Amino acid sequence: MMNLTSGPRPTRRAVLAGGIALLSGAATTATTGCGVTRGDDSRDILMIIPNAAGGGYDQTGRAAVTVMKDADITGGSFTVDNVEGAGGTNAFTEMYGDAGDEHTLMTVGLGVVGSLYSFGNDLRLRDATPIAQLMSEPEGVLVPGDSPFAAIDDLVRAWSADPGSIAVGGGSSPGGPDYLFPMQLADAVGIDPNDVNYVSYDGGGPLTSALLGAKIDAGFSGLSEFEPQIADGSLKVLAVSGEERQPQASLADVPTLTESGIDLVFLNWRGVLAPPGISDERRDELIGYLQQMHDTQAWRDQLEQYGWTDDFRTGEDFDAFLGEQDDRVSGTLTDLGLL
Repeated sequence: MMNLTSGPRPTRRAVLAGGIALLSGAATTATTGCGVTRGDDSRDILMIIPNAAGGGYDQTGRAAVTVMKDADITGGSFTVDNVEGAGGTNAFTEMYGDAGDEHTLMTVGLGVVGSLYSFGNDLRLRDATPIAQLMSEPEGVLVPGDSPFAAIDDLVRAWSADPGSIAVGGGSSPGGPDYLFPMQLADAVGIDPNDVNYVSYDGGGPLTSALLGAKIDAGFSGLSEFEPQIADGSLKVLAVSGEERQPQASLADVPTLTESGIDLVFLNWRGVLAPPGISDERRDELIGYLQQMHDTQAWRDQLEQYGWTDDFRTGEDFDAFLGEQDDRVSGTLTDLGLL
């Protein structure tokens, strides 16, 4: 459980802004509601990304920032900050501690829901301020390009024969999407999820290295961050977990699990939160920024480029969805004896 000290504290964004002001000799200041003095930058926004550069959260957060910046939706500037560690729990705890900061956003998703459980944090995403869900996407089953598994049936056959001998990995901790997907797949094909040999990696970058280095036999993750390796053949995809095949040319021939005779559809999602304690007026303004972003052609182009599904919801609808996702994760972890 996080310990919070009493009294106002400088937000991360305010500290960064203050440092920049000192370096530049800026003299114009403004005071926030919590007594923090900083530059006159009320339209500027910090976007926190809860994993390393290049991962799914990073792609989503930076895509949203790029569209808003190019369209001058907020009228201010953007800073993107990757806060790594503990499957997004470090970033969420930090953002939560910046209560009342109306100039910070954070990209979140199913992985952070699970990480809060697996790392023993008592906070939940709904303890912050829900702003918007941006998208959803299926996951894929990845293997090295020279893997002996040419199809999902080959992997399932070997996996079923000796579950412990097949090392599978994902870019999230227990409870995250890359963990939930192989557990649900194992259950769907008759493997006890408790027998799965799962190795956790902190994002797509480390998972890519593990696959290319043959440290694991198969990886489970969203596919957009592996596009270069899929395109050059160093990684191959055995199946995707959506209802339909992916639209990207490099994935057009990859079957869905249901096409392969496995009764499972699995979707991940990502969205945006703000710290707790912001005003209703500011919450609505931030929702409005993302609504404007969502309505642009540039955002539709991002969805198409990454193969994301346009699942956009805001405010109370997003808050209710977060409650459903919390129940989804806690139920699975309870079934596996991890809670």
